[in-house]
Amino acid sequence: MSKLFRAVIMGPPGSGKGTISERIAHNFGLKHLSSGDFVRENISSKTDAGVLAKTYINKGLLVPDHVMTRLLLPRLEEMTKYSWLLDGFPRTLAQAEALNSSCDLDVAINLNIPLETLKERLRHRWIHPPSGRVYNMCFNPPRIQGLDDITGEALIQQEDDRPEALVARLRHYKDVAKPVIDFYKAKGILYTFSDTETDRIWPNINTLLSTKIPAIQSDARCASTR
Repeated sequence: MSKLFRAVIMGPPGSGKGTISERIAHNFGLKHLSSGDFVRENISSKTDAGVLAKTYINKGLLVPDHVMTRLLLPRLEEMTKYSWLLDGFPRTLAQAEALNSSCDLDVAINLNIPLETLKERLRHRWIHPPSGRVYNMCFNPPRIQGLDDITGEALIQQEDDRPEALVARLRHYKDVAKPVIDFYKAKGILYTFSDTETDRIWPNINTLLSTKIPAIQSDARCASTR
């Protein structure tokens, strides 16, 4: 691998970030780093930042910027030998600036999905809270309705995925994400992909990354054939 590659992926709730991230990680040999996983790990381990994050989550509040950076940046500092894709961070301009001071990004992927598509996807979305695993009753249902495939525990539908809360949630995302998108656009690393289906977006992302990280792609393909 000739050069380490670092990227972030952004998009509103229901945009398919997790699915796209898994495909990128698999095809190009990148580490998929999920901010949600980091938060859950810190809460489970009862780190100082994790305990603090839990107090906000229990109140139904967003974890503030200074707590999220305390959770994420130390972990990224441990990943100096790896190429990675960061999913779910940064969400705000302050987080983007903190990340920028910590490392140089090569690509920022922005998923731009129509509002009606997002509403339809989220209406059918169910989650396993302890792990963060996400199911969609239309195209990615659990094997047993209402139960997590791995643990067998009950799935829930988040309150803010319900129709009455959804539009406000998506509007809030758009307002907060715009400065982040502008930040990466000014740096010349922003690539936006728009469509209603992940399978139609994926080939374009695959083509982009094939031109950006051929060495990584080659290594990943060789490894997969061994």
